Amino acid sequence: MVSNTPTSIVRKGRSLVTARARDRRIDRTQQLLRSGLLSLIQEKGFEALSVQDIIDRANVGRATFYAHFDNKEDLLASGIDGLRVSLKERQRQALSQGAVTDERLFAFSHEMFVHADAHRDVFRAMLGKRSGAVIQQLFHKMLVDLVRDDLKAMGSRSGTGSMPSEAAVQFLAGGLFGLVIWWVDGKMRMSVDDVNALFRRLAIPAVKAAVR
Repeated sequence: MVSNTPTSIVRKGRSLVTARARDRRIDRTQQLLRSGLLSLIQEKGFEALSVQDIIDRANVGRATFYAHFDNKEDLLASGIDGLRVSLKERQRQALSQGAVTDERLFAFSHEMFVHADAHRDVFRAMLGKRSGAVIQQLFHKMLVDLVRDDLKAMGSRSGTGSMPSEAAVQFLAGGLFGLVIWWVDGKMRMSVDDVNALFRRLAIPAVKAAVR
Protein backbone atom coordinates (compact mmCIF):
# COMPACT_ATOMS: atom_id res chain seq x y z
CA MET A 1 0.00 0.00 0.00
CA VAL A 2 1.38 3.40 -1.01
CA SER A 3 1.20 6.00 1.73
CA ASN A 4 0.15 9.56 0.98
CA THR A 5 3.31 11.03 2.42
CA PRO A 6 4.83 14.15 0.86
CA THR A 7 7.58 11.97 -0.64
CA SER A 8 5.13 9.60 -2.35
CA ILE A 9 3.09 12.54 -3.66
CA VAL A 10 6.23 14.11 -5.13
CA ARG A 11 7.14 10.81 -6.79
CA LYS A 12 3.66 10.49 -8.27
CA GLY A 13 3.90 14.05 -9.56
CA ARG A 14 7.27 13.39 -11.18
CA SER A 15 5.96 10.21 -12.80
CA LEU A 16 2.98 12.11 -14.20
CA VAL A 17 5.20 14.85 -15.62
CA THR A 18 7.51 12.24 -17.16
CA ALA A 19 4.56 10.42 -18.75
CA ARG A 20 3.20 13.65 -20.20
CA ALA A 21 6.60 14.57 -21.61
CA ARG A 22 6.88 11.12 -23.16
CA ASP A 23 3.41 11.47 -24.69
CA ARG A 24 4.37 14.84 -26.18
CA ARG A 25 7.52 13.32 -27.69
CA ILE A 26 5.47 10.51 -29.20
CA ASP A 27 2.95 12.95 -30.63
CA ARG A 28 5.72 15.16 -32.02
CA THR A 29 7.50 12.22 -33.67
CA GLN A 30 4.31 10.88 -35.21
CA GLN A 31 3.40 14.32 -36.50
CA LEU A 32 6.83 14.68 -38.11
CA LEU A 33 6.33 11.35 -39.86
CA ARG A 34 2.82 12.23 -41.05
CA SER A 35 3.98 15.61 -42.33
CA GLY A 36 6.84 13.94 -44.17
CA LEU A 37 4.48 11.40 -45.69
CA LEU A 38 2.02 14.05 -46.89
CA SER A 39 4.69 16.21 -48.47
CA LEU A 40 6.13 13.19 -50.28
CA ILE A 41 2.69 12.12 -51.51
CA GLN A 42 2.31 15.54 -53.12
CA GLU A 43 5.70 15.21 -54.79
CA LYS A 44 5.74 11.64 -56.03
CA GLY A 45 2.55 9.83 -55.09
CA PHE A 46 2.06 7.20 -52.40
CA GLU A 47 2.97 4.09 -54.35
CA ALA A 48 6.39 5.39 -55.40
CA LEU A 49 7.67 6.41 -51.97
CA SER A 50 9.47 4.21 -49.45
CA VAL A 51 9.90 4.15 -45.69
CA GLN A 52 13.44 5.41 -46.25
CA ASP A 53 12.06 8.43 -48.10
CA ILE A 54 9.76 9.17 -45.17
CA ILE A 55 12.38 8.90 -42.44
CA ASP A 56 14.81 11.01 -44.48
CA ARG A 57 12.17 13.72 -44.86
CA ALA A 58 11.13 13.57 -41.20
CA ASN A 59 14.77 13.34 -40.07
CA VAL A 60 14.18 10.38 -37.75
CA GLY A 61 15.84 6.99 -37.53
CA ARG A 62 14.50 3.77 -39.00
CA ALA A 63 14.16 2.24 -35.53
CA THR A 64 12.11 5.26 -34.46
CA PHE A 65 9.76 4.81 -37.41
CA TYR A 66 9.17 1.13 -36.66
CA ALA A 67 8.64 1.88 -32.97
CA HIS A 68 5.50 3.75 -34.02
CA PHE A 69 4.32 2.19 -37.30
CA ASP A 70 4.57 -1.14 -39.07
CA ASN A 71 4.91 0.28 -42.58
CA LYS A 72 3.95 3.28 -44.71
CA GLU A 73 0.36 2.02 -45.00
CA ASP A 74 0.06 1.98 -41.20
CA LEU A 75 1.37 5.56 -41.06
CA LEU A 76 -1.15 6.63 -43.70
CA ALA A 77 -4.02 4.94 -41.86
CA SER A 78 -3.13 6.78 -38.65
CA GLY A 79 -3.55 10.11 -40.42
CA ILE A 80 -6.92 9.16 -41.88
CA ASP A 81 -8.00 7.89 -38.45
CA GLY A 82 -7.45 11.39 -37.09
CA LEU A 83 -9.91 12.79 -39.63
CA ARG A 84 -12.31 9.92 -38.96
CA VAL A 85 -12.38 10.70 -35.22
CA SER A 86 -13.14 14.36 -35.88
CA LEU A 87 -15.95 13.59 -38.33
CA LYS A 88 -17.43 10.90 -36.07
CA GLU A 89 -17.58 13.37 -33.19
CA ARG A 90 -19.44 15.89 -35.35
CA GLN A 91 -21.81 13.14 -36.42
CA ARG A 92 -22.32 12.00 -32.82
CA GLN A 93 -23.19 15.52 -31.70
CA ALA A 94 -25.80 15.88 -34.43
CA LEU A 95 -27.39 12.48 -33.86
CA SER A 96 -27.56 12.99 -30.09
CA GLN A 97 -29.90 15.94 -30.50
CA GLY A 98 -32.95 13.80 -31.16
CA ALA A 99 -34.84 12.70 -34.24
CA VAL A 100 -32.80 12.50 -37.44
CA THR A 101 -34.00 15.40 -39.58
CA ASP A 102 -32.69 16.59 -42.93
CA GLU A 103 -30.50 19.11 -41.10
CA ARG A 104 -28.90 16.45 -38.90
CA LEU A 105 -28.45 13.85 -41.61
CA PHE A 106 -24.86 13.74 -42.93
CA ALA A 107 -23.79 16.41 -40.43
CA PHE A 108 -20.17 15.29 -40.94
CA SER A 109 -20.06 16.30 -44.61
CA HIS A 110 -19.52 20.03 -44.14
CA GLU A 111 -16.54 19.51 -41.84
CA MET A 112 -15.09 17.01 -44.30
CA PHE A 113 -15.30 19.53 -47.15
CA VAL A 114 -13.78 22.23 -44.91
CA HIS A 115 -10.85 19.91 -44.17
CA ALA A 116 -10.42 19.01 -47.84
CA ASP A 117 -10.49 22.67 -48.83
CA ALA A 118 -7.88 23.60 -46.21
CA HIS A 119 -5.62 20.80 -47.49
CA ARG A 120 -6.63 20.85 -51.15
CA ASP A 121 -3.16 20.07 -52.51
CA VAL A 122 -2.83 17.10 -50.17
CA PHE A 123 -6.30 15.77 -51.03
CA ARG A 124 -5.63 16.23 -54.73
CA ALA A 125 -2.44 14.19 -54.40
CA MET A 126 -4.06 11.58 -52.15
CA LEU A 127 -7.23 11.00 -54.14
CA GLY A 128 -6.34 12.17 -57.64
CA LYS A 129 -4.73 10.41 -60.57
CA ARG A 130 -1.35 10.00 -58.85
CA SER A 131 -2.73 8.46 -55.68
CA GLY A 132 -2.51 4.79 -54.83
CA ALA A 133 -5.28 2.27 -54.36
CA VAL A 134 -4.51 2.00 -50.64
CA ILE A 135 -5.29 5.67 -50.01
CA GLN A 136 -8.52 5.56 -51.95
CA GLN A 137 -9.63 2.38 -50.17
CA LEU A 138 -8.99 3.86 -46.72
CA PHE A 139 -10.79 7.10 -47.52
CA HIS A 140 -13.70 5.29 -49.16
CA LYS A 141 -14.05 2.95 -46.17
CA MET A 142 -14.19 5.95 -43.82
CA LEU A 143 -17.04 7.43 -45.87
CA VAL A 144 -18.87 4.09 -45.97
CA ASP A 145 -18.69 3.79 -42.17
CA LEU A 146 -19.95 7.35 -41.66
CA VAL A 147 -22.82 6.99 -44.11
CA ARG A 148 -23.79 3.60 -42.65
CA ASP A 149 -23.98 5.06 -39.14
CA ASP A 150 -26.22 7.90 -40.33
CA LEU A 151 -28.59 5.57 -42.15
CA LYS A 152 -28.59 3.14 -39.23
CA ALA A 153 -29.62 5.95 -36.86
CA MET A 154 -32.31 7.09 -39.27
CA GLY A 155 -33.65 3.57 -39.68
CA SER A 156 -33.75 2.80 -35.95
CA ARG A 157 -35.56 6.03 -35.11
CA SER A 158 -38.04 5.76 -37.96
CA GLY A 159 -38.85 2.12 -37.16
CA THR A 160 -37.61 0.92 -40.52
CA GLY A 161 -36.02 -2.38 -39.61
CA SER A 162 -34.44 -3.00 -43.00
CA MET A 163 -32.19 0.06 -42.77
CA PRO A 164 -29.46 0.58 -43.47
CA SER A 165 -29.67 -0.98 -46.89
CA GLU A 166 -26.10 -1.77 -47.83
CA ALA A 167 -26.93 -0.86 -51.42
CA ALA A 168 -27.93 2.63 -50.28
CA VAL A 169 -24.80 2.92 -48.11
CA GLN A 170 -22.51 2.01 -50.99
CA PHE A 171 -24.41 4.23 -53.42
CA LEU A 172 -24.21 7.31 -51.18
CA ALA A 173 -20.63 6.77 -50.01
CA GLY A 174 -19.47 6.12 -53.56
CA GLY A 175 -21.20 9.27 -54.74
CA LEU A 176 -19.64 11.34 -51.99
CA PHE A 177 -16.23 9.86 -52.75
CA GLY A 178 -16.57 10.77 -56.41
CA LEU A 179 -17.81 14.26 -55.57
CA VAL A 180 -14.80 14.95 -53.34
CA ILE A 181 -12.38 13.85 -56.07
CA TRP A 182 -14.22 15.91 -58.70
CA TRP A 183 -14.23 18.96 -56.44
CA VAL A 184 -10.59 18.95 -55.30
CA ASP A 185 -9.19 17.90 -58.68
CA GLY A 186 -11.42 19.94 -60.96
CA LYS A 187 -11.08 23.42 -62.42
CA MET A 188 -14.49 24.54 -61.18
CA ARG A 189 -13.95 26.20 -57.80
CA MET A 190 -17.14 25.78 -55.83
CA SER A 191 -17.13 27.00 -52.25
CA VAL A 192 -17.34 24.62 -49.31
CA ASP A 193 -20.93 25.65 -48.64
CA ASP A 194 -21.92 25.20 -52.28
CA VAL A 195 -20.39 21.75 -52.73
CA ASN A 196 -21.82 20.59 -49.40
CA ALA A 197 -25.25 21.88 -50.42
CA LEU A 198 -24.90 20.05 -53.74
CA PHE A 199 -24.10 16.79 -51.94
CA ARG A 200 -27.10 17.19 -49.65
CA ARG A 201 -29.45 17.98 -52.55
CA LEU A 202 -28.35 14.76 -54.23
CA ALA A 203 -28.05 12.53 -51.16
CA ILE A 204 -31.08 13.29 -49.01
CA PRO A 205 -33.70 12.45 -51.68
CA ALA A 206 -31.83 9.18 -52.28
CA VAL A 207 -32.05 8.35 -48.57
CA LYS A 208 -35.77 9.10 -48.48
CA ALA A 209 -36.34 6.91 -51.53
CA ALA A 210 -34.42 4.06 -49.84
CA VAL A 211 -36.54 4.13 -46.67
CA ARG A 212 -39.94 4.05 -48.36
